[in-house]
Amino acid sequence: MQISEAWLREYVNPAISTEELVAQLTMAGLEVDSVTPAAATFSGVVVAEVLAMEQHPDADRLRVCQVAVGEAEPLQIVCGASNVRVGLKIPAALCGAVLPGDFKIKRSKLRGVESFGMLCSEKELGLAADANGLMELAGDAPVGIDIREYLSLNDRVIEVDLTPNRADCLSVEGIAREVAVLNQMDWLATQVEPLAIAHQDILNVSVEDTAACPRYLGRLIKNVNAKAVTPLWMQERLRRSGLRSLGPLIDVTNYVLLELGQPLHAFDADKLHGGISVRRAKTGEELALLNGQTIKLDDGALVIADEKQALALAGIMGGLDSAVSDETQAIFLECAFFAPQSIAGKARCFGLHTDSSHRFERGVDATLQARALERATQLIVAIAGGSVGAITDVTTEFSLPQRPAVMLRRQRLEKMLGIAIVDGQVVDIFERLGMSMQIQNDGWLITPPGFRFDIAIEADLIEEIARIYGYNNLPNNKLLMRSELSQATESVLEIGRVADLLVDRDYQEAITYTFVDEDIQKTVAPDDEPIRLKNPISSELAVMRTTLWCGLLKAALYNTNRQQQRVRLFETGLRFVKKDDGICQQKTLAGLILGSAYPEQWGEKIRKVDFFDMKADVQALFALTGCDAAFSVAQHIALHPGQTAEILSLAGEKIGWIGMLHPTLEKQLGFDTPVFLFELDQNLLLNKRIPSFKALSKYPSVRRDLALIVKEEIAASEVISCIRSCNEPMLQDVVIFDIYRGKGVEEGSKSIALSLHLQNELQTLTDSEIDAILNRVLEPLTNKISAKLRD
Repeated sequence: MQISEAWLREYVNPAISTEELVAQLTMAGLEVDSVTPAAATFSGVVVAEVLAMEQHPDADRLRVCQVAVGEAEPLQIVCGASNVRVGLKIPAALCGAVLPGDFKIKRSKLRGVESFGMLCSEKELGLAADANGLMELAGDAPVGIDIREYLSLNDRVIEVDLTPNRADCLSVEGIAREVAVLNQMDWLATQVEPLAIAHQDILNVSVEDTAACPRYLGRLIKNVNAKAVTPLWMQERLRRSGLRSLGPLIDVTNYVLLELGQPLHAFDADKLHGGISVRRAKTGEELALLNGQTIKLDDGALVIADEKQALALAGIMGGLDSAVSDETQAIFLECAFFAPQSIAGKARCFGLHTDSSHRFERGVDATLQARALERATQLIVAIAGGSVGAITDVTTEFSLPQRPAVMLRRQRLEKMLGIAIVDGQVVDIFERLGMSMQIQNDGWLITPPGFRFDIAIEADLIEEIARIYGYNNLPNNKLLMRSELSQATESVLEIGRVADLLVDRDYQEAITYTFVDEDIQKTVAPDDEPIRLKNPISSELAVMRTTLWCGLLKAALYNTNRQQQRVRLFETGLRFVKKDDGICQQKTLAGLILGSAYPEQWGEKIRKVDFFDMKADVQALFALTGCDAAFSVAQHIALHPGQTAEILSLAGEKIGWIGMLHPTLEKQLGFDTPVFLFELDQNLLLNKRIPSFKALSKYPSVRRDLALIVKEEIAASEVISCIRSCNEPMLQDVVIFDIYRGKGVEEGSKSIALSLHLQNELQTLTDSEIDAILNRVLEPLTNKISAKLRD
């Protein structure tokens, strides 16, 4: 929010510099983003009056003016503005003046006629981006006074970046209240005196949704002059707040918005059909807005309507069909309170964000409407005239926000802040903040005012004391924490250790959005039901991911498109799965590799990564936990049908998937090299086998090699599982060291060479014992998978 420092100091004027004021606001939680001059740098410009004017002898569009500038004699200035006339008061740059852009004014001749200065427009003074003529000043402007002094241009604009909970400071009065509290001063609120009722005409108002609009006020003002000129002081205050002048009727509503923080809207009364109704929109109903946009409404939108059509999007923007114009003669001025939850998010649904919606979404004081309506009426009548009608007030008391009292304990306040603040100072702070309080034995029972939506619990009150007392004034104490150390669970591996291992294996950790593009979600996991967001940031972040592969594939493609030919990424995060009882969040670890197996070097030939490179990485993860996993041939719609495995625990639990991206998806997504992926359930992966001590045997181990002929479809893991099913106590390890197909092995079969490592802890194994063990091992191999020894 932008405010004029000079305007602010009219309410409260502490004896501190601008820099000190900015520091105060920032330390109180109202962070100041910037402080800028209210006007561009220029000098030598005064208030002037055109005394006489005649046609230039050699130019049809130029006038030779005699201009009073506060000196003994008027100056002759040649001017080409269309609105120059006798009696007009305007800014005049005298000879020697310097205008914005270091433009110096000198005595000159225009078509042979001498000119001793220049009459200025707002654009030439840097007060506007464009102008249609000279800047017209008020008729009572004192001739000869410096224009900077007259317009208070030696002012600064303070831009305050407010957090969403401080809607009470979205006005000059709100910030003035804060400055007064910080400096322990009184401040002057805007005085509003109700005007006499001049006519009895009213518009009937009905509110159908009282929960969304608990209070709606309106009044008819007739015989207004919409062509009146907004006073320069108001135009300047609007300009310094980032708003341009749009005519007196609109300027007043904007001005009251800035001054008090209450949005208002003026309807052209002659364009209304019957009474006013606050209702929900009808599905498919259309509304042409003031910005020229036509929107199609749904039944969730709250509108202001007459008997014929919707007139405005409640709390957001007015409609074009009922807008005021230069021809307007009567207005219906509305001022309402809309519940924040009824406005929140609605503007963004239609691609809008307005000053009005910004305030209603955060909360407007529900007691402010009558005062704001009277203030706007006061200004409209003063500027544009008009006869004032009675106020129509439709209020549903039980729907208005209630401000429950909050208990602040004296002991809790001292404990949280580390300092004992005297009771009188606590009471003074809360009273200056507009809160009512009752003193209790152990503290204070405090009721927040209507404009403080952010005060709900005791911690909020403690924060108020801290920021007003001054964070810099609180003592710096070392934290004392009394806590018991909880037991570390040895049976669960830390995910950080897993991440370290992957980094050691040349992976880089990625962090991607949990929201993804629905198209890539359907591409990678078409069988998963997407969880759509009601109000997505963009179409590319419209659904919640059911697999981490969506983000990793996008990140990998981003890198390959930027000449990164070797990519190794992993991510730990949540995936979201819709189930019958709701949405389930699953902790997941996923990885992706593509490109060469090793960085380019002289010691190794370049080769592409393959399935077994990624399998080795996954097996290394399971080695950390001491648990074995089985890789079972399976089919996954996103993976290559011949290079896909489902990862299972030895108990048969599904841990995850590993495989090569399906060639169709690879081409569809834009990759030009094979991509390998894995995804694991974190909870199952991190189950750790607790190591137990086992003494080393002092007797030698024995190795026996076997070559088995098995059917081609028998997996190597199945062979090992079959051997281990014997539960042979002396079998220490099984290692496959060769797989052969070719001469000597019949077609449809393969030879698997493996070594058995045997050891007895009590004695040296004899040949007969070894042969007996081998026979016990070969028996299930023959019976279960029809294996036979190769000759």
